[in-house]
Amino acid sequence: MNPRLSLFALAATLAAQVHAAERLNVTVSHDLAIARPAETIAIPWPQVDAALPKVPSQRLIVKNAAGKVLPYQVTNLAATAKDPNMVGAAYGELLFQHDFAAGEKSAAFTVERADAVVAPFPPRTDARFVKERLDDFAWENDKLAHRAYGPALSAPAPGGSDKEVLVTSGMDIWFKRVPYPIVDRWYNIGHDHYHVDGGEGIDMYNVGPTRGAGGTGIWDGTKLHVGANYRDWHILASGPVRTVFELHYDAWDAAGVKVTEVKRFTVDAGRWFDRIDSTFTFTGPARLNVAVGLNKRPSDKGQEVKVDFSDRRADGSLVQWVTQRSLGDFGVALIVPAASGAGGGFAADERNALVLAPVTSGQPLTHYVGAAWTRGSPFATQRDWQQQVADEAARLRSPVRIKLAAER
Repeated sequence: MNPRLSLFALAATLAAQVHAAERLNVTVSHDLAIARPAETIAIPWPQVDAALPKVPSQRLIVKNAAGKVLPYQVTNLAATAKDPNMVGAAYGELLFQHDFAAGEKSAAFTVERADAVVAPFPPRTDARFVKERLDDFAWENDKLAHRAYGPALSAPAPGGSDKEVLVTSGMDIWFKRVPYPIVDRWYNIGHDHYHVDGGEGIDMYNVGPTRGAGGTGIWDGTKLHVGANYRDWHILASGPVRTVFELHYDAWDAAGVKVTEVKRFTVDAGRWFDRIDSTFTFTGPARLNVAVGLNKRPSDKGQEVKVDFSDRRADGSLVQWVTQRSLGDFGVALIVPAASGAGGGFAADERNALVLAPVTSGQPLTHYVGAAWTRGSPFATQRDWQQQVADEAARLRSPVRIKLAAER
């Protein structure tokens, strides 16, 4: 290839990425004094299209006030929608992020039309079905990885085989030391190798038949009724800013009431908490009490030293801190905003600490699951983790405000 032509092509591409004929000005504000790291800013696509008519999703440039180009993502949750007029009818939202420093209560951005295709940004979130490991479903961002267990794991072992069998709708955690994706690498090096920290992190969280880190069930006042492994999965979005997917669970018996559940996970880059919207379907009672749980004894055998719990009814939060013998300490937490209202509260059974919230059939219950490890996070102490959970709950109660202004 002619080097002069190559340089010309590169210059043309760079020029296209900084030139824009139209602009959408975005001002984002909030009321908190605390920092808001990795705050995801979501703009409904029709508002983008109104300012930048028929702009393709791959021809955008998002900049902050200093002119820095920011990674962005356009969701496509309604992927089956037709778009004959090229107005992004299937698009959901334009997403990008900003790190609000403590005391920074406003930030400005521009969304511009690029004259050339903008290359994809490196992924910081992901999710995938892991057929090769007994139907695991795994997801991650740059902070943590998780998994749920599928139907192949719950199937009986054939005679004479050593197949693993586990029936649980509990949630697992993989603690990371590194910001880059590790799920594929860990599965590719072979099952159980990731139970040893090779420098990237470790799978040391014990789930078994418990709720693990954020599994759900129905609480009848004295007993927890839970489902089995997920049945189906569906990935709705995956990208540099956000991954969205669903897990579907078959019906289970909750004290005579048949209940099904669909969990929708929203996993954002840079965040220690995932959002889960659980929709339960049932007939008969006007409402049921859902329990979101944490395993009381999540350390591997030989690592158990001390497990502490604290709860805050005002936040609907349950905070766990696990002190271990040699693998570092870790915190896990649940935030269930509906638990702070009437009918909400806390409970426990032999295996799980629980946050309770009432639900009606077909209406989603929003809750958040977070975790951090002392060897892979800035949270070195139990107090650090408790403060992080309190700050996260405050951010959830006080979302950012977005103001848009088109400029021709």
